[in-house]
Amino acid sequence: MKNNDNHLRLFVYGTLKKGFWTFDRFCTRAISIEAATTWGRLNQLPAGFPALEVPESSILATGTADPLADTQTQNTIELPENAMTQPEGDWDLVHGELMTFANPGFDLPPIDRLEAFDPNGRCVYARVLVAIDVYGEVTLGWTYKYEATNNGERTNGNWQGYFESV
Repeated sequence: MKNNDNHLRLFVYGTLKKGFWTFDRFCTRAISIEAATTWGRLNQLPAGFPALEVPESSILATGTADPLADTQTQNTIELPENAMTQPEGDWDLVHGELMTFANPGFDLPPIDRLEAFDPNGRCVYARVLVAIDVYGEVTLGWTYKYEATNNGERTNGNWQGYFESV
């Protein structure tokens, strides 16, 4: 996957996915959206949204309050050779979408606020850089991992939303 110095990639797995309730408000400026996977554990929280646990060994960087610096980090960190090898332990392939944003300085702060990501304070979700698989091609992208002790119900790695179709 070609690195473009001013494009930020964000792996989403829940309400930010196309067709879900926060997509229209936060993600319509994505210049591309591709089906993707990463390693983790995806849980349905009682509040109706998902929470992702990420193996510590998979985290290559932690997000900051500066989307442009984080974009540079994403595009300069070398992808480990075994980046998409299954981590040790009980981890699933989590299915979601890899969104690419051309203006991360404008597009990312509202998403960070939605996810209660505050690198200088208490976070509900932390934004971390991980390996993402897009149709067999591995790249790096940011995602939000749940910071609290998880009290949700584990899913099969593919969150479909709180409401099931009838």
